[in-house]
Amino acid sequence: MRMDLTERFLRGLYSAVLYVLTPVTVYHLVWRGFRFREYFQRWNERYASYGQPQRRIDVWLHAVSVGEVNAAVPVVDALRRAHPDLRWLVTTITPTGSERVRALWGEGVEHVYVPYDLPGAISRFLRHYRPRLALVMETELWPNLLFGCRDQGIPTYILNARLSARSLRGYRVLAPLISRVVRTLKRIGAQSTLDGKRFVALGAMPGGVVDTGNLKFDIAAPEGLADFVRAFGDQAGQRPVWIAASTHEDEEAAVIALHRELRQRWPDLLLLWAPRHPERFPRVAEQAQTAGWKVATRRKSTWPNAGDDVFVIDTLGELMSFYACAEVAFVGGSLQPIGGHNLLEPAAVGTAMVTGPHLHNFAEISKRLKEAGALLIAEDAHGVGVALAELLGDPEARRKCVEAGRILVEQGRGALAKTLQMIDADLPVHGDS
Repeated sequence: MRMDLTERFLRGLYSAVLYVLTPVTVYHLVWRGFRFREYFQRWNERYASYGQPQRRIDVWLHAVSVGEVNAAVPVVDALRRAHPDLRWLVTTITPTGSERVRALWGEGVEHVYVPYDLPGAISRFLRHYRPRLALVMETELWPNLLFGCRDQGIPTYILNARLSARSLRGYRVLAPLISRVVRTLKRIGAQSTLDGKRFVALGAMPGGVVDTGNLKFDIAAPEGLADFVRAFGDQAGQRPVWIAASTHEDEEAAVIALHRELRQRWPDLLLLWAPRHPERFPRVAEQAQTAGWKVATRRKSTWPNAGDDVFVIDTLGELMSFYACAEVAFVGGSLQPIGGHNLLEPAAVGTAMVTGPHLHNFAEISKRLKEAGALLIAEDAHGVGVALAELLGDPEARRKCVEAGRILVEQGRGALAKTLQMIDADLPVHGDS
């Protein structure tokens, strides 16, 4: 699809607005930098200014942050095993995503931040790396980025694509532009049939949407998990444990209140607390101390000891392992309209789950988990407390939740094979020009 006059006008208007708003990007970096200092670094990458010579990349994969990077792991690992000579570039937007890329693949892949969607920056980025295949995770529909790939003949795929009803309504405000954007894509690998239908409603060609399933079902349990859980138990002692995972700022007071209430019934109950955003690590530790509890952290203490009341997980990439150390998990982003977070990780390692009601980002998965009996969904913080207490006090109910979750995860596997098959025709052969 070549650029027509309408597209030229829409792209020009969109880009003009972005250029006017460029000072806002600087303000954003500064504002985030005061909370998370890594945002003060590597600004040149945000605007595609590189000091190194140009290089030719075989496969470029873009993943926004930690969640998308984790979802991409099965694809990247499978392709790197099958094609070890391919040159990889993995881009993210957030510093936490950047840390996760480095922790997973080290120097085995090149990594930079993806630039802002300014036409000049995108052009410099694509000229510098000259990718031969572009893989974009989930729902990153940046117009100049995707138009730029099309204009330079780079086959581009959306992998593990999801589109909630809320996002569809939001994108429809820009329907004349976005409908053209999605038609630049070679294929869209949708997480579910419903996600695929929404992409078609957005403007994608029906033949260009493939129901591949959700790659998060194909995630493997961390290596050495049994040893990790054993070491945890040796240090923490044999006592009940719950985990509050991926919590947001407005959920923190609820976590404090829940732990206080639960400890009235289980005085030795240990809370593992993993805030969603690293800049909140010190703050949640401070809140727990103010509540009168003895607090330890992963970075300072490695493990909780038998006298600790709260253990803050202030590291990245270890959440699945700590899920396996808890009898019950509360998965955050669900007591406020964030939309929830990955529910398949606790299910995969055998942890019973409770969430709040706001799960629009994981609507299909949460529905299937609830119907299978693997997930309890509460209407508010009080309901979360009731559900946590129910599961902590009933080993048989926990066992049923865990077994249902494991079965569902096992039955859901297969998205990796379908995804690899979808992109196979455009996978570069190393050494080709």
